[in-house]
Amino acid sequence: MRTLALPSTQGILVLNSGSSSLKFGVFTPAGGDETAWFTGSAKGIGRGDGSLTMRSLDGTIDIQQSHVMESQHEALQRVADVLHRHLDRPLVAAGHRVVHGGPHLTTHARITDEVKQTLRDAIPFAPLHLPPALDLLDEAQQIFSDIPHYACLDTAFHQTMPACATRLALPKHYAIEGVVRYGFHGLSYESIVSSLGQDLPARLVVAHLGSGASLCAIRDGHSIDTTMGLTPTGGIPMATRTGDLDPGVLVYLMRTGSLDADALEHLINYESGLKGVSDSNDDMQALAARADPDAMLAVDMFCTAVRKAIGAYAALMGGVDLVVFTGGIGEHAGSLRERISSGLEFLGGGFRVIETQEERQIARHSRQMYEGPAVGG
Repeated sequence: MRTLALPSTQGILVLNSGSSSLKFGVFTPAGGDETAWFTGSAKGIGRGDGSLTMRSLDGTIDIQQSHVMESQHEALQRVADVLHRHLDRPLVAAGHRVVHGGPHLTTHARITDEVKQTLRDAIPFAPLHLPPALDLLDEAQQIFSDIPHYACLDTAFHQTMPACATRLALPKHYAIEGVVRYGFHGLSYESIVSSLGQDLPARLVVAHLGSGASLCAIRDGHSIDTTMGLTPTGGIPMATRTGDLDPGVLVYLMRTGSLDADALEHLINYESGLKGVSDSNDDMQALAARADPDAMLAVDMFCTAVRKAIGAYAALMGGVDLVVFTGGIGEHAGSLRERISSGLEFLGGGFRVIETQEERQIARHSRQMYEGPAVGG
C-alpha cells in the first residue's frame, strides 16, 4: 500500500462542504504558511454522476473514482477510509468551513458542545446551510474523535463592516435580534488578501463569482461592505438564487401565488437567478455559449449586476486601486470578465485574476487556534 509521508507531525484536515460536494485537504506548515500535501473532492453527491478524486502533492497518490454517493456522510467516510490507509502519521486537528455563525458566534472557534448549540440556535438564519453542516460535523467528530475540531466562519471577515453597512432599514429591535447584514465568502476574501501580501492596495474590490456569487469592498485589508446580506441569497443574481429583490415582490407572491415561507424559500434559492431567467439548468459556461434571448439576458443581467456593484464600491471608497476576480466563474470565464470590466476603465485601477484558497485559509485559522492558548480548553 502506498503511503503519503507527511513532512511534519502537524497535519491538519480541512473539510469544505457544499450542497452536493465536499472539498478536503491535509495541510502541513512549511515556509511560514500552510502547504496542501493531500487534496481532493467528492462531487455529485446524491446524484448518479458522483466522483471522488484525491491527489498528493508529490504525486505518490492519485485516485480518481466514479462513485454514487448518497450523502455527505458517505462521502466523508470514503475520504476518511483513504486517509486512514494512506497517511503515515495521525492528524492533529480538523478545520470546518461554516457558512453562518448567526448573531452569537462571530469569530472562528474550537467546536465544543456549547458552540454546536450556538450553531443550532442560528439555524433560522441559515436553514439551508447549517443543518447539513452540523450533521457532517457530528459525523466528522465521530470518525476523527481523537483530535480537536474548529469552526471557521464565512461571516467572520465581515465583522469590520461599519453599522451603516450591517444595519438594515428596519425597526431597531430586529437588529437587536440579529436581523442584520452578515456577509459571506469571507474565507475566500481573506485568502485573496493573504495572496496579495505586500501588493495589497488600500482600496480593493474582490468579486467572488461562482454558482454562489458576491463582491466585497476591502479597505486596508478589512471588509467595509459586501453584497450578500442576512443570508447568502442576497446581492447579485446567482446560479439559482435571486439576489436582491424589492421586498414587495415577496409580499406580492405570498398574496397572489399562494406561496408560504417554505415555497418562497425554495423559489428564491433553487428556481431563480440564472436558472429562472434562462429557463434551464445550464451553467454559466453553457449559457454564455448560447445565442437564444433567455440565455443572453441571464448572462447580461449577471455581468451588469457585477459591474454596478464594482462601481458602487468605487464610489464608497473614493476610487478603486485593484479589482480581483476569483471563484469558478471569476477565475475561468475570461469573456465574462471582459464584459464586466467594459465601461469601468474610468476607475483607473487594474484587474487581476487570483485563485481562491478557502481550504488553505481554513488551515491557517485552525493552526492558529490549535497552537494558541485555548488548546486543551
